[in-house]
Amino acid sequence: MGAASKKHRKKKPSFRKLLKTSNVKLENKLKNRQFKQQSTAKKQRKEQRKLRQAISDVSHQTIKPLERYKKKPEEEEDEEEFLESLPTDMMDEDDLEQIRAMAKKASFITRDLSSCAPVHSKKRKSDQPVEKYEKMPRKMKQEEEKELIHLLPIKDKSGLIPQSMEKLVVQKAADEENEEEDVKDQDELGEAVEESKNFLTLTPEKHLELRAQKLMERKLQIAALGSAILADPNSNIKKLKELRAMLMETDPSVAVTVRKLVMVSLVEIFKDIVPSYRIRPLTEAEKAVKVKKETQQLREFEEGLVSQYKFYLENLEQTIRDWKQKKHKGSQAVSLACYKGLAEVAIRCLCELLVALPHFNFHNNVVVVVVSLMNEPLKKVSEMCCEAVRKLLKQDKLGQASLATVRVISGLVKSRNYNIKPEVLKTLLCLRIKEVEVKKDTEQLTPKQQFMNFKEKKKNLSRMQRKWKKAEEKLQKELLEAEASESKDKKLKLHTETLNIVFLIYFRILKKAQKSTLLPSVLEGLAKFAHLINLEFFDDLLTVLHSLIMSDDLSHRESLHCILTAFHILSGQGDVLNIDPLKFYTHLYKTLLTLHAGASNEDTAIMLQCLDIMLTKRRKQITLHRALAFVKRLSTLALHVMPDSCIGILAAIRTLVHTFPKCDILLDNDMQGSGVYLSELDEPEYCNPQNTCLWELHTLKRHYNPMVRKYTAHLLAGAPSEGSGALAVELSRRAPGQLFEDYRQKDMTFNPPVAGPPSRKKEHFTIGSAFLDSNLKEQVDAALQVENNQDSLDFATHFTHK
Repeated sequence: MGAASKKHRKKKPSFRKLLKTSNVKLENKLKNRQFKQQSTAKKQRKEQRKLRQAISDVSHQTIKPLERYKKKPEEEEDEEEFLESLPTDMMDEDDLEQIRAMAKKASFITRDLSSCAPVHSKKRKSDQPVEKYEKMPRKMKQEEEKELIHLLPIKDKSGLIPQSMEKLVVQKAADEENEEEDVKDQDELGEAVEESKNFLTLTPEKHLELRAQKLMERKLQIAALGSAILADPNSNIKKLKELRAMLMETDPSVAVTVRKLVMVSLVEIFKDIVPSYRIRPLTEAEKAVKVKKETQQLREFEEGLVSQYKFYLENLEQTIRDWKQKKHKGSQAVSLACYKGLAEVAIRCLCELLVALPHFNFHNNVVVVVVSLMNEPLKKVSEMCCEAVRKLLKQDKLGQASLATVRVISGLVKSRNYNIKPEVLKTLLCLRIKEVEVKKDTEQLTPKQQFMNFKEKKKNLSRMQRKWKKAEEKLQKELLEAEASESKDKKLKLHTETLNIVFLIYFRILKKAQKSTLLPSVLEGLAKFAHLINLEFFDDLLTVLHSLIMSDDLSHRESLHCILTAFHILSGQGDVLNIDPLKFYTHLYKTLLTLHAGASNEDTAIMLQCLDIMLTKRRKQITLHRALAFVKRLSTLALHVMPDSCIGILAAIRTLVHTFPKCDILLDNDMQGSGVYLSELDEPEYCNPQNTCLWELHTLKRHYNPMVRKYTAHLLAGAPSEGSGALAVELSRRAPGQLFEDYRQKDMTFNPPVAGPPSRKKEHFTIGSAFLDSNLKEQVDAALQVENNQDSLDFATHFTHK
């Protein structure tokens, strides 16, 4: 038996076998074992419960006396006649005695044996109709359930006597709660009916007073809940649910206002109590581990915060969806006309959360909602969402939020088939990628520190030196980790991926939607990020830009953007390309005179940028004839534009005169060479600009704007850097584009303001010779100098004489 038991006994697996077994298999075995134990325990509990129930039923069952069937005298006579008529002579006496004994016994068959009805005959339904009160369910009187408690047995001579005791089962609290809820619902329904009756009988003044009272109560409730949460978020996190429940306000008189207040209050609360990290869900293993009380409290706080934040975002999104779909709610507490104001507040809340909590959970969900609303037909909503996305892209330093936003914008552009607003693409200009790429280049130039390998150490260093070198290298590695060099690589990777998606959007539009309204935004974006485009795409991109310019389908602003993009490409990595951009110079020279001369002169800033990058920064590739032609055409353009554009153009002429000193020949009347200046010719190289002069400056010298007059006098003096005709230091250091923005006349007002005419009203009178006739003046002076020696008049003297 011992040997057999040893054979069948289950051996413990060896350590080597455990190593070979996968962790997943071991976890599955453990789970199966636990499940079996739980199922067997459930079965045992169920059987014990049934046994106790059966015992309690038997112990409480009262023994009822058996029914006695009493026969009527008529039935007895019939029975006697029936028995006499039976052929008893054919039966034995034993059979008759057995029949009589069976008849005396009381059982369920004690009935009229003479009746010929079958034993299992069905009951006939009564012909009379059942009344309504008979159909209503009746509540049966339930007896109190009793539980049998087994006590210690008593020992007697006969043996053990079991002892038990009955215990009343307490009624379930659920039934009591249901009854209480029913009572409360009935009370609330009665109160609501009474309030509705009273509300209809009130005057308008009473209506307003009642509404103000209810609104003040809701405000105090919101303030109390908010202050409690902010005072101690960890212990009062459950009050967030109470505050969020007020978003479902059902009172029609204050529902809209209360919901708006709750939305705004919850935004500020979340901005204050949300931690500066992302909360991840706990794994099953982490939940099973016992932790400290403080840690458990923190986990509960984080779990409650994430759930309430999620529900709050769902409420905001549902409000916006109801407004867009124009749906009525079941409660009818908020009318359809008021949903627009509610939706605007919800969108503003989402925009604030987008900017304030880019690191927290569900940020990508917020990005999806806000980006989809950027293309909303309602201008106010669209501008609000575009401004929020701009702020997010400007303040994003890590690049994760920017990447998520750009991905959603790319999907929106593709799904709408490029039928979106240009403002959506203009938000991409706020991406902070250029500065990071510049830092990356500087980091690549600095040599990286290389550590010695073991052979070099052993060959060149002694044992003590090797020991010190090892400690030094360890310290250097720790310092590199402290500087977070890995995060820089991660940031660079995110920015590279973001830029690839941006260029994908731009190239798709250039390829498939060249005539859409998105083209100016695309060209502006390419102009900003052109230095980051791969060198392989430069030739094809310049060909596309030139074909767009020559197609004559573009507006003046779009063509300027094409030129600016092309020269941004050529000024960066495109220097290595052997491309002649003469066709772009010719197009800019031709389109200068088509610049808008009215108040909407926004194209002037782009034109000044083109002049700077085409002429000033590429001064070595520019011929003198080309520079002279541009200076002459700019002076002609300055006569027709607004003062702010005129100041910018004159500043650009000053820059060109300093960049190309030989341009001062345009300030003289002497002709250089043969030929006549052809102002109508659109080729800057062949229009003979050296045979003309800047006569327009003499006209601008009498301009009404003082800054235009100052710059004109400075140019007529030869644009000196110092001396009598030099400008002030403040003006000389400003770029043409900056001067244009500083003296911008957005509201059609003078900038700088022009002093008004002097007042003709005399502030004081002159004291002195005011008479034109000299003789009259002498007589007046003589009369004033004569001393009055006469006595004073006394009119009461004649009264005294009498």
